[in-house]
Amino acid sequence: MRRAAEATPAHRDRYVDLLRAVAIAAVVTGHWLVVHVTDEGGGLSGVSVLDVAAWTRPLTWLFQVMPLFFLVGGYANAASLTSYLRRGGSAAGWTLRRTDRLVRPTTTLLAVLVAAALAARAAGVDARLVGLGVWLAGIPLWFLVAYLAAVVLTPATYGLHRRYGLAVPVVLAALVGGGDLARLWLGLPWVGEANYLLAWLAVHQLGIAWREGALPDRRGVALPLALLGFAALVGLTVAGPYPVSMVQAAGTEIQNTAPPTLALLALAVTQTGLALLCHRAGNRWLRRPRPWTAVVAVNSVIMTMFLWHMTAVVLGALTLHAAGLLPRVPAGSAAWVALRLPWLAVLALFLAALVAVFGRVERRSGPVPDPGAASGWPTLAGTIAGVAGVIGGLLGIAVAGPGDHGPAGMSTWGLLGYFAGAAILRYLRHRTAAAAPAGPRAAG
Repeated sequence: MRRAAEATPAHRDRYVDLLRAVAIAAVVTGHWLVVHVTDEGGGLSGVSVLDVAAWTRPLTWLFQVMPLFFLVGGYANAASLTSYLRRGGSAAGWTLRRTDRLVRPTTTLLAVLVAAALAARAAGVDARLVGLGVWLAGIPLWFLVAYLAAVVLTPATYGLHRRYGLAVPVVLAALVGGGDLARLWLGLPWVGEANYLLAWLAVHQLGIAWREGALPDRRGVALPLALLGFAALVGLTVAGPYPVSMVQAAGTEIQNTAPPTLALLALAVTQTGLALLCHRAGNRWLRRPRPWTAVVAVNSVIMTMFLWHMTAVVLGALTLHAAGLLPRVPAGSAAWVALRLPWLAVLALFLAALVAVFGRVERRSGPVPDPGAASGWPTLAGTIAGVAGVIGGLLGIAVAGPGDHGPAGMSTWGLLGYFAGAAILRYLRHRTAAAAPAGPRAAG
């Protein structure tokens, strides 16, 4: 990691990598904090503390940082795309290259979950419990569906930015507002479902605008943006119709993430302003070897951490249950708060072990498509088919919810679609790979 950090090109914006690491670390920590697992009644059961302790809901303003992840994704994807196109590459070739870092660790996760589910069922574990376990471990797939879609659409959304600039995220935000109106007040819920894509595309588009200079990091731009976003967030939640919680919570008619709402976009604008405000100071700090090496290390396994962090919850809960160490305290109580630190420590140990085992899959990037060989209609058609299989399969797995949905506890058709799409992308990536030596070629 130290050698990789020392080899960082001078032009790389290190602050963007820091934001990515911070965002995923906050998501992992937030998910771990919100889970309350107990073995009262003889069997394992769990609940989200947001459902039973209303005082925890404002804290989601700190831990709901997926908008920050999509913001950074837009910045990084725009930088990577322009670099690839300058070398004569095509949108299809770039998509093959960019999705490799996402699909590889996801394929490993799903393969392990399938094997574990089949083994558990063969050992006589109740099918519903198996389904619940794999569903819990697969919760990160929800956001991966949206992010993969944003990555695949980057060539189109980048083109829209070049032509219309900041009007693009403004229009997307207006469409999100229209979806909220149709879903919540006009009785047309199917219209609002589009917000699952439109809202995250809006945030991703802000990242593209940042990369292209349309959102400068000057204090005169960043501070008003953060204050405007925060004022809108307070107005829409405290004084308006949207709930305070930025994560799904029981007992509220409106959910800010299912699908995403204008309130979540207000939080995204707030985070964008704060990110711009700290940009220059963050880059100066990351010129120091130690913090930059730490950021490089985290980013080298960032998707592994995200994909496996809920598996760590399953393993940690089962281990503590078997050892008779699961505490029996009310969720949200003072005793529960005091026990959060040891709970986080246990889960961190399990996640560290999972990253040690599976992190190498993410670090070992696949062959890089040659810009010339990755052009043409056959490659484009194959890439579209592969991406459609991957995204459609993940969506099918995610929407099925907890339960017995097949031998592996997950949607069988979803699994088949995903693995078929991943196989197509892998084949095309190898077929179009340049005959060049391995090494730092995949750094972009």
